[in-house]
Amino acid sequence: MTIGRLAGSAMIAALLLAGAGLARGQDTKQDTKLTVMVFPGMQNLALFAAQANGLFARRGLAVDIKMAPSSDEQRAGLADGRWQIIHAGIDNAVAMAEVAKVDIAIICGGDNSFNHLIVQDDIKSFADLRGKTMAVDAPDTAYAFQLYEILKRNGVPKSDYAVKPVGATIKRLAAMQEDRAVAGTMMNPPFSLLAMKGGMRDLGAAATLIGAYQATGGAVLRSWAKANPDVLARYLQAYVEGLRWALDPRNKDAAIKLFADNLKLAPEIAAATYAVAADPAGGMARDAGFDLEGFKNVLKLRADWTGAAPGAPDKYLDLSYYQKALAGL
Repeated sequence: MTIGRLAGSAMIAALLLAGAGLARGQDTKQDTKLTVMVFPGMQNLALFAAQANGLFARRGLAVDIKMAPSSDEQRAGLADGRWQIIHAGIDNAVAMAEVAKVDIAIICGGDNSFNHLIVQDDIKSFADLRGKTMAVDAPDTAYAFQLYEILKRNGVPKSDYAVKPVGATIKRLAAMQEDRAVAGTMMNPPFSLLAMKGGMRDLGAAATLIGAYQATGGAVLRSWAKANPDVLARYLQAYVEGLRWALDPRNKDAAIKLFADNLKLAPEIAAATYAVAADPAGGMARDAGFDLEGFKNVLKLRADWTGAAPGAPDKYLDLSYYQKALAGL
């Protein structure tokens, strides 16, 4: 599969409308319906595995997975109840609490973002990004702050480049492919792998350049969680079991196929993506555990780049549902 085909409009449309295409849990009168919004990418391995193995349906859940076109839409839909659960860079949940004044709870972790700063092939150093345009999802949350911090630490202040909001990672890859004036962005696999296969360059991993970072995590409205504690615990149990299954070496080939099928990837890219996910040192967090030190770094970046200090970590966290889920496995 060529990169052009990956980033083509058909692929983007297929992923953004994947709620119906990603197998649902059994939809019976007894099943509780849940809508979950995520971004396309490797971070959804637990969801892919839980759906494929009937783990949600086994717990009486009919889960509809929708792909987010942007973090703005993901946050708005959670706030107004169009979906009950999101998985995204958890700075988005902090933004909901601090900017939109929505009472959210972060309920689990997931990963360190796996992000790399990917640039066009004519960019040889950080200094070459001066005067260029950098793509972000939204300019005021999560991985945009990663980008700003990485560039600042490497001698490129925010005043020296332009920022273009584009949307989800797949859209940022497409933007860089279609317009070489878009010089760089943060990308995780498989999109970073596809970009480099097409000749783009890697200026380094966020986890190396800025340190510990709690990226993907689950979030809900606190009011919804309080009204549906058993449903949320059952969801988290299926999610954790899906992740355990996917990272079990005995299921490696089947898990790679999940990436290939759900993200429309060539086998070699799916295998390389799985290798990142399953890396014992830097892969997905065991049982979707939460990295508190990484979260403190998230909050520090938000304070540094917005000028408004957020609250203490406990203001946004409620891991009691996660703890209940683990205790029942």
